[in-house]
Amino acid sequence: MDEAVFKALADANRRTLLDALFAKDGQSLGELCEHIQMTRFGVMKHLQVLEEAGLVVTQKVGREKRHYLNAVPIQMVYDRWVNKYMQPWANALTRLKSIIEEPHMTNKHILQIFIQTTPQQLWQALTESDFTERYYFGSRVQSDWQQGSPYHYPNPAGGHFVEGIILEVDPPRRLVMSFRPVWQYTANEEAPTSQVTWEIEPAGTACKLTLIHDGIDLTHPLTQDILTGWARITSGLKTLLETGKPLTLDL
Repeated sequence: MDEAVFKALADANRRTLLDALFAKDGQSLGELCEHIQMTRFGVMKHLQVLEEAGLVVTQKVGREKRHYLNAVPIQMVYDRWVNKYMQPWANALTRLKSIIEEPHMTNKHILQIFIQTTPQQLWQALTESDFTERYYFGSRVQSDWQQGSPYHYPNPAGGHFVEGIILEVDPPRRLVMSFRPVWQYTANEEAPTSQVTWEIEPAGTACKLTLIHDGIDLTHPLTQDILTGWARITSGLKTLLETGKPLTLDL
């Protein structure tokens, strides 16, 4: 994956497209064509390279295809190279780090990652506390995973990280839940509610996991932490399922 990511980032036009999606996520092909002086076909070819590297994911909205910046491969490159070889890679990847840590200009956030596992094992890792404890900041998820039931991600230090309601459950394919980040709130404060969808699709001997976070409040001070957290959670989930060991980061 690293080779494909670095190849995709090596072209100035492709970096311009990522800049455009960083400034305004969820753009159509026509909107992205306005950022580069080349034919529509040329822009499509560059977007294809970015998709193959996992840096861009797409979603059909009506008759249009919308393009979203995917932070997971960037996060993985950062974890693999910057943490291990702080210099000289740190200078080269500083801008990539900022892409991860700054909120995107949209109310929808999409992450996509390929994991060498089965749909059943991936579903198990998403819904069983023995797994979530090893990639979700030490939290042992609590729920009976029935439609309409509550769920909680407890904070090992006390309270909860996140809570909400199970809106849709279709194992091992799709899980939809409301999302309330409550780790900085008191009992008398109202945390904003949004929606998170997990989609699992077989992809040969692997699975494609797509996370869609709808209705994010861009003005909320927790937004940056939420988006960075999703990149770390999905990277940790991939590492755990493929190696059997938790992802270790020097933070």
